[in-house]
Amino acid sequence: MAVIANRRSVMTLFSRPTDIHSHRTRLVLAEKNINIEISNVLGNDLPEDLMDLNPYHTVPTLVDRDLTLYDSRVIIEYLDERFPHPPLMPVDPVMRAQFRLALFRIETDWYSIAEEAESTADGKLSSKSRKLLRESILQSNELFGARPYFLSDEFSLVDASIAPILWRLPVYGIDLGAIEGYMERVFARQSFQRSMTELEQEMRL
Repeated sequence: MAVIANRRSVMTLFSRPTDIHSHRTRLVLAEKNINIEISNVLGNDLPEDLMDLNPYHTVPTLVDRDLTLYDSRVIIEYLDERFPHPPLMPVDPVMRAQFRLALFRIETDWYSIAEEAESTADGKLSSKSRKLLRESILQSNELFGARPYFLSDEFSLVDASIAPILWRLPVYGIDLGAIEGYMERVFARQSFQRSMTELEQEMRL
């Protein structure tokens, strides 16, 4: 965690236009309608501000006055607590733990594979990774249809983490018609539409 020399009057997010971690952060920001300045990071040349603020030189990086955060899970949980309406995590400690476990599994099993795609020039996955990701998502097939959202009747941080992965499935070469209803419901949200960059919108054109 770094302290910045010049306090910013507006919250700032350093974000890459097609980075999945950045996308889930932008989705939470849009869901809560938070006023923020988004600084797009393009290519390998990082802004000097980001180099100074984040010792890992990664995105997303959130700057809120004297506070700098640079892990997407830490950022989205901070945003949910800093801006409590609408709440994106349950109040009940048992349910909250279940949601956090779901977030851990999504990051470990799904995001790790998605990061492989983002390291390639065309954003595609190897056939082995495609198979692994498809099978891993389908293991949760029943949970996608049991309630309007994943594990819940309300949109949550879990959905904000799942949606960017599902949006990229055509780029990954994966077809998951079995959860089409869930995808349509999440993609139709105004917050999801507002969270996307032009490059992300083009992923499904």
